[in-house]
Amino acid sequence: MNSSTTPFSPAADRNKHAILDGLRQLLPTSGRALEVASGTGQHVAWFAAQLPQWQWQPTDAEAAGFAGIAAHCAGLANVRPALLLDLLQSPWLPTPQPSPENPANDFFGAPLDLIYCANMLHIAPWACCAALMQGSAQRLAPGGRLVTYGPYLQNGVPTAAGNLAFDASLRQRNSAWGVRALEDVVHEAQRAGLQLQALHSMPANNLLLVWGRAV
Repeated sequence: MNSSTTPFSPAADRNKHAILDGLRQLLPTSGRALEVASGTGQHVAWFAAQLPQWQWQPTDAEAAGFAGIAAHCAGLANVRPALLLDLLQSPWLPTPQPSPENPANDFFGAPLDLIYCANMLHIAPWACCAALMQGSAQRLAPGGRLVTYGPYLQNGVPTAAGNLAFDASLRQRNSAWGVRALEDVVHEAQRAGLQLQALHSMPANNLLLVWGRAV
């Protein structure tokens, strides 16, 4: 896949700097990170290049984008080949699963220091929110964090016109989609034993949310 055919998201390119700044405030020097819903692979490629002591595992629900992820991550030794991950499967199991012939897929065999998921909750059925929280609670190491990024609706906070229009367009495309209410996401996290530990405002009316185990 050459550069002219490699999938590219202008939004991912614009927001990668702000998200990286947020991650740098949160993360230790090294660790193991799983990206859920990697999409084009631009985020994992950028983070891996800027945080070389971290090991990164991209995943997605569909394999169609794996060639693009590989293209963006070419030359990065700390990024593993993308794997299929069905969030609704419990416990989470990658596809293909590790085997003597394919030992590289053992990433799920140890707890994770970071699970990162951007712009997925509003373009997936609501059941995926509970699955993300429950699966993260099962897979995070002690002190590990789930970080989510995207637009949210907040009680008592005026919603930007752009987010309202975006929500309407999503629901028109698919009735199971839509910008999620932060309070509903917090509720699903609490059910899984996670709590919202930090909220960072991001450009273009997005939020970077940090979740960890309740103490």
